[in-house]
Amino acid sequence: MTKPLAVITGASAGIGAAIARALSAAGHPLLLTARRVDRLRELDLPDTVCRQNDVADVEGFRAAVSEAEEVHGPVDLLVNNAGWLNLAAFKDQEPEHWQGMFETNVVGLLNTTSVVFAPMLERRAGTIINIGSTAGHRYGPNHVVYVGTKFAVRGLTEGLRAEAAGRGVRVVLISPGLVDTELLSRSTQVDLIEAYQANKDRLQGGLRPDDVAGAVVFAYQQPPEITVRELIIAPTGSG
Repeated sequence: MTKPLAVITGASAGIGAAIARALSAAGHPLLLTARRVDRLRELDLPDTVCRQNDVADVEGFRAAVSEAEEVHGPVDLLVNNAGWLNLAAFKDQEPEHWQGMFETNVVGLLNTTSVVFAPMLERRAGTIINIGSTAGHRYGPNHVVYVGTKFAVRGLTEGLRAEAAGRGVRVVLISPGLVDTELLSRSTQVDLIEAYQANKDRLQGGLRPDDVAGAVVFAYQQPPEITVRELIIAPTGSG
């Protein structure tokens, strides 16, 4: 039996790419979106539609979903993975950094979810997995705005789950601790980046993207009558 379509945002590297590989290995056709479409194509996964999209562009995402559904049927899984971290003390951050994090981490998640949520409710089937962060549970130094976005993701996940309750749609939050990814690539304060790297080295590099991908697959592959509401994973040494 052909497995249903899974959609992953921010799939060009790190956690998103690892999730794409894991779901492809499990036999799912995929729609992968990211700003860097060339990196999506380099994954070279079968039965995969790759489209350039910034999650701020809801109509572009809608068009990509429609195209993939024509080939592979309705979306059964959306993984909201696209994210942006700009590490800085709040007093040193520029407004465009606050806006960028909220537009990607919060508004972008709402954009993509809005495209698939109502159709899932109508079919009474589907799963939405939001990639949060332990930053959505507690503050970390120089993470004021990022923490705000991830608390928002946590709250939105709770609300969406309540709205979907009894209607066949699962909404899941997976909150990783420190992961060895490119997420910090937009930060520019060298001293903070070095401190972040030192902490990552202390934790033997932190979680691997494949660790988070495994959590996504675990949550998704539960029987449809079971929802893993929230899963927090972190390096054991992080305390």
